[in-house]
Amino acid sequence: MGDSFPSQERIPDVLMGNLSKAAVQPQGKIKQLAKFATVGVMNTAVDFVVFTALVYGLGAASALAQTISYLCGFLNSYVMNRNWTFRSEKRASAGEVVRFAVVNAVSFGVSMAILLGLEKGLGWSPLAGKIVSVIGSLAVNYVGSKLWVFRESARNQEV
Repeated sequence: MGDSFPSQERIPDVLMGNLSKAAVQPQGKIKQLAKFATVGVMNTAVDFVVFTALVYGLGAASALAQTISYLCGFLNSYVMNRNWTFRSEKRASAGEVVRFAVVNAVSFGVSMAILLGLEKGLGWSPLAGKIVSVIGSLAVNYVGSKLWVFRESARNQEV
């Protein structure tokens, strides 16, 4: 009978009477997700403004405009997520920057494939393709940032 009863470590905090820890963790996660979403909106705004200015204002090809606008959003994203969303107090490391770059390279590839697939393959306008490409990019960025890039900082925020 003793072996079939779950150990205390596997019983959720709320069932063990530790309401404060159980209550704080979801609120912290929701707040962090809201911050990430806010930074994402800011990054998207930077990305869209630069992309639109380059394509429609300067006549740049959409692939070149996508590269430049994505880089601008990338820089904004790293600074804002590191300092505000995940509140990293330690000095930035080369490993962290490389992880962030890898996540963003994958995200860039996803966004570029969607953009060019819709524009060149299906005949959509560059702006319509761009709107859809943002969805794939945001999904890859959140998962990668949360689980890999800022994982130590994210753990510190949960308790």
